[in-house]
Amino acid sequence: MARVIAIANQKGGVGKTTSAINLASSLAVLEFKTLLVDADPQANSTTGLGFDLRNVQQSLYDCMVNDVQARDVILESDTPNLKVLPSHIDLVGAELELINHPSRERVMKQVVDAVKDDYDFVIVDCSPSLGLITVNALVASNAVIIPVQCEFFALEGLGKLLNTIKIVQSRLNTDLEIEGILMTMYDGRLRLSNQVVDEVKQHFEESVFNTIIHRNTKLGEAPSFGKSVIMYDAASTGAINYLNLAKEILQKHNYTKIKSKDKILK
Repeated sequence: MARVIAIANQKGGVGKTTSAINLASSLAVLEFKTLLVDADPQANSTTGLGFDLRNVQQSLYDCMVNDVQARDVILESDTPNLKVLPSHIDLVGAELELINHPSRERVMKQVVDAVKDDYDFVIVDCSPSLGLITVNALVASNAVIIPVQCEFFALEGLGKLLNTIKIVQSRLNTDLEIEGILMTMYDGRLRLSNQVVDEVKQHFEESVFNTIIHRNTKLGEAPSFGKSVIMYDAASTGAINYLNLAKEILQKHNYTKIKSKDKILK
């Protein structure tokens, strides 16, 4: 059964979609069957992997609102072992359409549960909000990764997100864990980046991933070619960073055959 990991932060521009695409692709390249669920109405994870929205007939919206089976919607990507449950701008209206649904916070969980036995990992790219769709993603997940950019307003809004996670943990999904806080857009030349990393580690200690995602032009270029960074330039810093993140998660959950003494994580 798949481990379902949501990538969430209601703050925009922190690297959610970049992390969702590239973590999912890295896990797939490491031969783990992976499904990327695009739960953001902007559909950037869908287009970032090369799908033209004009050719996407059905999406996560249809699964959640019209009871279409996820298996009939999931698309095969160019990356081996990686499939995509695409999004569409219609998803923005789902919050209103589900308002009278008796289990409106659990609709996405039903969609994901129906297919998760087919995969090792399901990665959910959340929208930059704490609305009903994001709550659905947190209820459907085993864990959440919180990307935090290495910039001045890094911790802004983090308290509100953590509060939402606590509410979901207490009322809707008691098994939800924080997989880790992922520092993104790190620039080693800037004192500010190092100060932000130190501050976040001071606040959240063991919850912060050892892997840090560096600023890298290849990460920005890859989506314009409809590719993950590992398929665009496997030798780039961005590709290596996300492969290391995937390995860190795999080691944490004993998916690797590495001996305990040799692990990055002890």
